[in-house]
Amino acid sequence: MGGKIRTIELLANTASGSVGPAAPDEARAILAEFGGQANVRVPENGDVAGCLRAAIDRGPDLLVILAGDGTARAAAELCGVKGPLIAPLPGGTMNMLPKAIYGTADWKAALRATLEHGEERVIGGGEVEGRMFLVAAILGSAALMAPAREAVREGHPIIAFYRARRALRRVFSGRLRYSLDGTTRGKAEALTFMCPIASRALDDEDHCLEAAALDPAGVAEALRLGLAAVMGDWRDDPKVETVACRAARVWASSGVPAVLDGEPARLSASVLVTWKNEVARILAPPKATT
Repeated sequence: MGGKIRTIELLANTASGSVGPAAPDEARAILAEFGGQANVRVPENGDVAGCLRAAIDRGPDLLVILAGDGTARAAAELCGVKGPLIAPLPGGTMNMLPKAIYGTADWKAALRATLEHGEERVIGGGEVEGRMFLVAAILGSAALMAPAREAVREGHPIIAFYRARRALRRVFSGRLRYSLDGTTRGKAEALTFMCPIASRALDDEDHCLEAAALDPAGVAEALRLGLAAVMGDWRDDPKVETVACRAARVWASSGVPAVLDGEPARLSASVLVTWKNEVARILAPPKATT
């Protein structure tokens, strides 16, 4: 473990997707192999936010997150570029940020690789209404498919069907208008914004977002594109074209449903989506070894 990392706080949310009750003890055993001061925290009574705040208040050199995408995003927001390094391990359902950083390794392999070979890296991200996203944001009707996605992942196809049908009833209730970098204008059912860390079209050094407008021609296509957006494979759809942008103005007749790094959100009727060059510092193995 690098000389700069002497104190570590690790938050293990045992109620999260792929963590489990044995994770805290497994994490302690791995951290003990590398020495230094390490403290493992488990949220009490579901108070993940309070546990996260307490860990950051200790001022560790490294904050390890073993939880879902929402907790990883919150840690990045709270730490920023001046706070502790963060290591968002794959502990949730979608693991969008961990997959972008560590690949498909499980959390124990990712933790060991990070402690052995980790290098500091500053990452950028998107911002909308004061909320960050480090991987992707979905605005508009496609975001309404998020509950159906969770039912699919949990193995409940019937529940997924009813949730998708309920979402479809709202698909055409309010299209988005948008302007990308003050020039390209259009209308769409949904907009997606991908950060360079997860984009196949951008390099990590690119200081912009990969934007795409989803505008289905009918209900069947709306269902297909909506599920593709929340499941993360919308870029493979032939009807989707992407462009690079640093700022996007989005407005609608009412509040805009959204998904930020896998977490549902409700935005105002008029929002500005912007790219930020530096939002947090992460510790991760060199890309060649992930």
